[in-house]
Amino acid sequence: MKRKYIISLIVVVLLALIIFRLAANKSTLDKKKEPAKDSVVSIPVKVATAKEQLQEVSLIKTGNLAPFKEAKVLSTTGGTIQQLRFNLGDHVTEGQVLAIMDTRLAQLDLQKAETNAAKLKRDLQNYTELLQGQAATQEKVNEINQNYLDAANQVSQIKKQISDAAIKAPTSGTISERPIEQGVFANAGTQIATIVNLSQAKVQLNLTEMEVYQVKQGQQVKITTDVYPGQVFNGSISFISPQADETHNYKIEIMADNKESALLRSGTFVYADFSRKTTQNILLIPREALTESIKDASVYVVQNNVVRQKPIKTGIEMGGMIQVTSGLKPGEVVVTSGQINLKDGAQVSISK
Repeated sequence: MKRKYIISLIVVVLLALIIFRLAANKSTLDKKKEPAKDSVVSIPVKVATAKEQLQEVSLIKTGNLAPFKEAKVLSTTGGTIQQLRFNLGDHVTEGQVLAIMDTRLAQLDLQKAETNAAKLKRDLQNYTELLQGQAATQEKVNEINQNYLDAANQVSQIKKQISDAAIKAPTSGTISERPIEQGVFANAGTQIATIVNLSQAKVQLNLTEMEVYQVKQGQQVKITTDVYPGQVFNGSISFISPQADETHNYKIEIMADNKESALLRSGTFVYADFSRKTTQNILLIPREALTESIKDASVYVVQNNVVRQKPIKTGIEMGGMIQVTSGLKPGEVVVTSGQINLKDGAQVSISK
């Protein structure tokens, strides 16, 4: 009896060992079948902290050129465009006929209206004479007189419509757009052309609250651009906004002379030198932190060893540093080296 008990115990132990071994093998196989987990690689970068510094700086601002005048040429009446008398790039003068609408139907309407008006005028004269001889009533004469006035008014309207068929330039300048072709039908109000007047250059830019109180209307300003190195365009402040925008900046406009030998075109990036120095508390970062050009500047900001790309606006440059006018706060850490390997959300390690 004792022997059977021992044998049974041995069998149970062996079965338990076999089951345990099979379970261990299954667990090992399952782990091998699991996909390998991607290891997160931290990209080494060098950084710098955005700091505010009190600096005496020249008041030089960047801005863009806008047309001195820009006018949309619109058709005042509907019809087929019979003639277009201009091409892209043509210089036109104020009052010059640019397009002529087809007026053949209007001419027929004018003939009918003039014939009707002439008939009513004769009727009015006849009934006025009959009224004097008491052969007609005053009411009849008044009725014919009103009909005649309506017909004369219709004649004037059709003549105005025919006159408006000759579309004239509202200002002098250069044709920059021609969105329609000869022979197509145009409704009243259809754009025929755009005229840009570049006889003067209008510079538009923004000044901060501290800067705007340093300038005044009529003040002389020197305009320069990378397009014409070494050339200075003299201008003066023509407008200072009385109200700040949502970013507490003030819009100003500067009118500058445009030179035929070095024509400034709309959209050109320029620098406006107000020939003054101001003491300002400005935010600076290393110039090498920028990932794009100054026009489309952005930086990578490090937060908890993860980078986020932020667009910024820049100002003056000094000794390898560049001013940040918006987009960053003092104390934020920006990447200065290693940006080529980065993308938004990448994990980084800071190198000394």
